[in-house]
Amino acid sequence: MAEYRLKTPLSDEDILNLKVGDSVLLTGRIYMARDAAHKRMVELLEKKESLPVDLKSEIIFYAGPCPPKPGQIIGPVAPTTAFRMDPYAPAMYKYGVKGTIGKGPRRQMVKDACKEYNAISFAAIGGLSTILSRKVKSEEVVAYEDLGPEAIRKLEVEDFPVLVAYDAHGQDLYEQEIAKYENYNKQSKEGAVNYENV
Repeated sequence: MAEYRLKTPLSDEDILNLKVGDSVLLTGRIYMARDAAHKRMVELLEKKESLPVDLKSEIIFYAGPCPPKPGQIIGPVAPTTAFRMDPYAPAMYKYGVKGTIGKGPRRQMVKDACKEYNAISFAAIGGLSTILSRKVKSEEVVAYEDLGPEAIRKLEVEDFPVLVAYDAHGQDLYEQEIAKYENYNKQSKEGAVNYENV
């Protein structure tokens, strides 16, 4: 597992170099959008219509911000459970989105789409919402303002911390870590001392 500092938008070479478990600090532009915005965008793609924002080669952060306090650029931002966005993800990757950021495991359809379209799914840690918000240097609503916190926002971020959860090679971090845990658990049980017989 490696550590990278990368500028967005990510190149195809960047995507191919990344492997599950790698730590990445993202600097540059990312977009924030959740369920309601994704539903509208996928409906447009199904009709072969243009999106309100060109998201080709971009990264989408599945999140909605809390209201900012005076002096804040943005309120705390916690990643949404990525599983909720799975029905929309393959269409967005096919369209040209290169990365998404959420939390928790995803379905096989997302793993397959990452491999097919040379894309990546990052994980952000939900408990770091205040820290994540400090990594946002500017924020602007760019589409679907009527959706309020679910509007599409353009963020400029600096050293925004994420992990590679699903890479473009078909690897799944959650699957690997569960297998490691199960193996460790099995070895622990096999090596355990039965003190009743000592």
